[in-house]
Amino acid sequence: MIALGIVGYSGSGKTTLLCAVLPLLRQKGMRLAAVKSTHHDVEWDQPGKDSYRLREAGAETVLLTGPQRWFMARQAPVAAGLGELLEALDPATDLALVEGWKALPIPKIEVHRPAHGKALLAPGDARILAVASDGPIPGDRRRLDLNAPRSVAEFIWHWYSKEQANGPLRQR
Repeated sequence: MIALGIVGYSGSGKTTLLCAVLPLLRQKGMRLAAVKSTHHDVEWDQPGKDSYRLREAGAETVLLTGPQRWFMARQAPVAAGLGELLEALDPATDLALVEGWKALPIPKIEVHRPAHGKALLAPGDARILAVASDGPIPGDRRRLDLNAPRSVAEFIWHWYSKEQANGPLRQR
């Protein structure tokens, strides 16, 4: 499975971009996973529900299944690494789009809005392939128009095709 990071500061539009790009990549027949990292504690369940009660009673892993989808939650004393999370994905997945984890050594696209006044991450990270921005960016890094998700999807598709031709990559 190939992983591509989508990185940037909070509020830059990473999730919005992914939501626009995902259906365009699906149209190309890609099987996709979205992996999102947050610094906040996450809660997928609701107090009083059976799955919540099972976890509270001591189950370290709870799998909730229904007719159209299923969810699995694991209690962990430390945050899982990306390699562990990728191993948990469906092996038929072609590309994992990883939001967050700025420091991971994987190929990335930076989402940047100059109006927010934040510095670019790209100059300090050679693994940033391109910067999706709604304004000009300094330097020689490839710029993608943040407001043109079709061009971002095409960039990802061409990059993915080259990576796939070089053999599958797995972040561990």
